[in-house]
Amino acid sequence: MFGGFLLSKEVCLKIFDKKIPKHKKIPRNMRLPLAAAATILCVAIAPIASANMNVIDVSGWQSADVTRVVDADAAVVKITEGNGYVNPSWRSQVDWARQTGKACGGYHYADGGNVTAEVNHYLNQFNGYVGQCVLALDWESTGNAAWGNGDWVRQWVNQVYQRTKVWPIVYVQDSAVYQIPSDVRKHCMLWKAQYASMNATGWQSTPWNAGSKGEGMVQYASTGYLNGVGPLDINLFFGERDAWQKIAAGDRGKTKAEVKADPVKPKVTTTPDYNDMATKVIRGVYGNGNDRRTALGGAYDKVMAIVNQRLGGTTSAPANNTNCGSVCVTVRAGDTLSTIAARNGGSWNEYTGYRSGNPNIIYAGETVCRKGSVSVVRQPVNNTYSTHRYTVRSGDTLGAIAARYGVSYTAIHGYRSGNPSLIYPGETLYW
Repeated sequence: MFGGFLLSKEVCLKIFDKKIPKHKKIPRNMRLPLAAAATILCVAIAPIASANMNVIDVSGWQSADVTRVVDADAAVVKITEGNGYVNPSWRSQVDWARQTGKACGGYHYADGGNVTAEVNHYLNQFNGYVGQCVLALDWESTGNAAWGNGDWVRQWVNQVYQRTKVWPIVYVQDSAVYQIPSDVRKHCMLWKAQYASMNATGWQSTPWNAGSKGEGMVQYASTGYLNGVGPLDINLFFGERDAWQKIAAGDRGKTKAEVKADPVKPKVTTTPDYNDMATKVIRGVYGNGNDRRTALGGAYDKVMAIVNQRLGGTTSAPANNTNCGSVCVTVRAGDTLSTIAARNGGSWNEYTGYRSGNPNIIYAGETVCRKGSVSVVRQPVNNTYSTHRYTVRSGDTLGAIAARYGVSYTAIHGYRSGNPSLIYPGETLYW
């Protein structure tokens, strides 16, 4: 799973297959300083549904609110290890994931000791989330006395099923998939770890070797950087939210005959959702410049063509995006629709997109957009009323530019997105 402090070792070993555990428990003398250092105060962006799901998996190495801060479709959290360790942040991490609209999961790291004791330890902590979050076993070599013993895996998943009537998923590195017995794979979705390199990355739509072992989810990096947070373990789940929730609920209430006739398996989709990726580009999820190019990989040209069609010189509404208007805003803590309208223009009742459906209830991190005409009014760069021009550089923000030149950010024009929070290197601003 994740362990930033093992990263240098991984690089030295030049591993491509997942062989070093990332979610071993934190040494007792390091927990407090790490927790303090990992506290991050920022706002997540609510995920948008897509054909496949972008998933982070986290542990006590990350901050308690990492699942709020990072934009993802789902989060899998380390709950327990062996028969004694408990991730001190797991409840906050799971609850933040759910409160920000993400699908959830919780896993147990196997130490390979007494099977029943490890099952009891895990379920004693996580039982209240059974049926709501995916259950999972993390099967790795380090600290695992039963490594190589597929029967231990079989006993663990069977006992979990007997207690919960839900089959857990099983995480393992690519080179050790053979350790997972065929009868376990018949019921339990495989979660495979395999990395193309140890280079930093954002979300990928077509990870290297994805699906090669028939897995339902692939972990393709432990060096993900998302929303300024990292390194993170990042994964691609081959299915939509309903497939995830079917696995979370398992076959509870079904007969054995019904389970056999209707196994719980995610729908595998190999075609990237370019429109969804374009939407995330516009929201700033993939960053700018080379960071964006790296994150999008082979999909870059197709995605940017869609982005340019939506934003570049047209006055028509973005294709297949009925939720966006002339201004889109990420909700801050303490915001109301009225304060957003006062800050960004228009009336409060012109804004939509809040997931509650109630204009009096909006959540920090979600995106709301002003309704009405979606045309963006652009003044010509050679506007006779403008006296200053500035070419945006990588890393710039409108606020930083305004502070540098001693003007209000509302006085600056020329950004093609129509969103003051989204500017691009190379475009010319003026005031």
